[in-house]
Amino acid sequence: MQVTENKKTMIAQLGQPVLKQKALVVEDILADECQNLIKDMMSIVEKAGGVGIAAPQIHHSLRIFIMCSKPNTRYPDAPLMTPTAIINPEIIAASEEIEKGWEGCLSVPSMRGLVPRHQTVTVKYHDAQGLEHENVFTGFIARIFQHEIDHLDGLTFIDRLESMEDLVSESYWYANYATA
Repeated sequence: MQVTENKKTMIAQLGQPVLKQKALVVEDILADECQNLIKDMMSIVEKAGGVGIAAPQIHHSLRIFIMCSKPNTRYPDAPLMTPTAIINPEIIAASEEIEKGWEGCLSVPSMRGLVPRHQTVTVKYHDAQGLEHENVFTGFIARIFQHEIDHLDGLTFIDRLESMEDLVSESYWYANYATA
């Protein structure tokens, strides 16, 4: 069977060079290209059932990601939030408290890792309208932010594992760790 889908809409998979590159700053948030990319990312992450996606994951090395936490099959306990475009993000402070939690990734299918993350992060970013925001995120939302900003810096959750023993197949995770 031949794949006819455009490469730009397929999710990059572990090993593809775009996932190891440091993404470029977005210069013109209001440009049609940027606005269309945000719309595409919103659609792709919704179809994929993710709670976030970064532009490098769809082959665009730009500092944009979408956070869209909601309960789903992959994250049944995820809090509900409005899908949000995060552009040119920065973590300006992080709590000393680190918590390990299970993460998956649309670019690392069929795997889960027990990843240490800061429990709370103070962040700065621009939204899709170009407005600057400074927020404090905690818990799962802070985890999503850190996971996605890692993609912008050329990292995946596997790069954050303390031990390869913290990496399991998703089927094993569902059988042994997923909440009922």
